[in-house]
Amino acid sequence: MCATPLSLKGRALRLLGGQEHSRAELERKLARFEEEPGALERALDELQAKGFINEQRVVESVLYRRAAKLGAARIQHELQAKGLDPDTVRSAVSALHSSELERARMVWRKKFLHAPQDAAERAKQMRFLAARGFSGEVVRRVVGGDDSNPDSVD
Repeated sequence: MCATPLSLKGRALRLLGGQEHSRAELERKLARFEEEPGALERALDELQAKGFINEQRVVESVLYRRAAKLGAARIQHELQAKGLDPDTVRSAVSALHSSELERARMVWRKKFLHAPQDAAERAKQMRFLAARGFSGEVVRRVVGGDDSNPDSVD
């Protein structure tokens, strides 16, 4: 039994069924299946007009899935990699800064049972948080336990 190949629109809908994708992501993923020049652009235009492709939903999806685990810098990188509008990315990331310190503390607590006992352990914990996209100031405050000025990092 031979299955008929999926149309570009069918492939796009299958991808969108799993999770939200930006238009740029769909273009990258589906370009190799385009047989007729302009067919992919027409298919994506139609899906966007019908509301299947929506930048704001992509942003909300990334924030919902990743904000509890990652810092603003890493989330900004992920949103930019999705080919989203720079202003949309900037506004989404600016909203994350107010909760950065508390999110970093939660990530740190989940991974480490205690404050660092020596310089090597401190460096390890700092690298862990930095790799997840938390700012240097936030990392220093979380690992160093400096809560003397809770309003200085927003």
